[in-house]
Amino acid sequence: MQFQTIAAIATPLGTAGISVIRVSGDEAISKVNQIFKGKNLNKVKSHTIHYGHILNEDGSILDEVMISVFIAPKSFTKEDVVEISTHGGILITQKVLERILETGIELAQPGEFSKRAFLNGRIDLVQAEAIMDIIHATNENAIKVANKALNKNTSSMIENLKSKVLTLIAQIEVNIDYPEYDDAIIMSKELIYPRVNDLLDEINDILTKSKRTQYIREGVKTVIVGRPNVGKSSLLNALLNEERAIVSDIAGTTRDTIDAFVNLDGVTLQLIDTAGIRDALDLIEKIGVDRSRKAIHEAELVLLILDLSQKLTKEDEMLLSLTEHKNRIIIGNKKDLPSYLEIDTNVQISTLEKEGLSILESEILKTLKLDNLVDKDFNYLSNVRHIQKLKEAKTSLESVINAIHHDMPVDIYAVDLTTAWNRLGEILGNHQYGDLLTELFSKFCLGK
Repeated sequence: MQFQTIAAIATPLGTAGISVIRVSGDEAISKVNQIFKGKNLNKVKSHTIHYGHILNEDGSILDEVMISVFIAPKSFTKEDVVEISTHGGILITQKVLERILETGIELAQPGEFSKRAFLNGRIDLVQAEAIMDIIHATNENAIKVANKALNKNTSSMIENLKSKVLTLIAQIEVNIDYPEYDDAIIMSKELIYPRVNDLLDEINDILTKSKRTQYIREGVKTVIVGRPNVGKSSLLNALLNEERAIVSDIAGTTRDTIDAFVNLDGVTLQLIDTAGIRDALDLIEKIGVDRSRKAIHEAELVLLILDLSQKLTKEDEMLLSLTEHKNRIIIGNKKDLPSYLEIDTNVQISTLEKEGLSILESEILKTLKLDNLVDKDFNYLSNVRHIQKLKEAKTSLESVINAIHHDMPVDIYAVDLTTAWNRLGEILGNHQYGDLLTELFSKFCLGK
């Protein structure tokens, strides 16, 4: 596949020790060599670094540089690649890039280097997306998940599923096309049914465990709820270890939802402190209460706070009912005071005395099933697109089971199996071109 040679600044614009400009394409080495004073780059070996100067059009020195040369196919894009390390000023970096573009090289689009790596077969689509996941990771565990995908562990899991589905398709097709072939296994519904069921069990296990890796990659939308003046804002401040929310003894102080992020042992929580849910006294407070209800509905984890020093109120009972089917932790606050609460709580804390917070953090990880993670726990799907495609493959396999139950001909099964195989391939990018690729890679950094 032939592409125009492209160039872009690969490091953030700003004042630094060095900046790096990446050039990729068939003419990368020869074009850069035209403006480089030093060793002849056309004659150097791959994976070597060379000192010299980038020259202006009149032959004067523009900048002192180090140039790295990577000869195809042993480069990120599988094309000839040149990386120019310039001095790190904004102006000088821009000037060197302009000089490169004057040779006829085109400016790269966002994500175009990674897109070429994908189109040239250097990486699959899961690996390409993992590059951006590493860049945007908000915690150490998110980096581990992305590295699993980048090192093709995740892709291998999908390839294994694809292989099993393809084997089924091939055996059915042999029966249909070559019924006289003596060595072929007769693919009856009695043979197909358990194998498809095994595939469905495997996919369901992946989807279940992928929820955890989604939490790791994207963070967990966590809402703090409770009646007014129960200690929601105090808990937010305690978890953040800063005074983010206004705390007072006046009920209704929090009039709107407040968002903050906290890293909890490798897991990012998006904490949402809500207005206390009660019969609002004014229009503004009512809007805050309505937003709180919406936040509860959308939350992946609910931290429900009750006051240990008081008996259950009507508002407490309403919140217990409202969050009954949510992933929740019931927290008893004010453990420094005598307890009059009639129900059991998961955790007891005192936001005033900063007691019980480490126990709460452990309970959060346990509730999310993110405690005691081991290496294999990071090798599941975390990308919404991947999970959706796997669900579509699952639906097609379920159609095979349904066809078997209705005693339909064996050749019908191959149609749904082929659809499942295609959906799995779309995760890796085997069948993804055009608008989807443009959309995916447009979200990448310039120079990536």
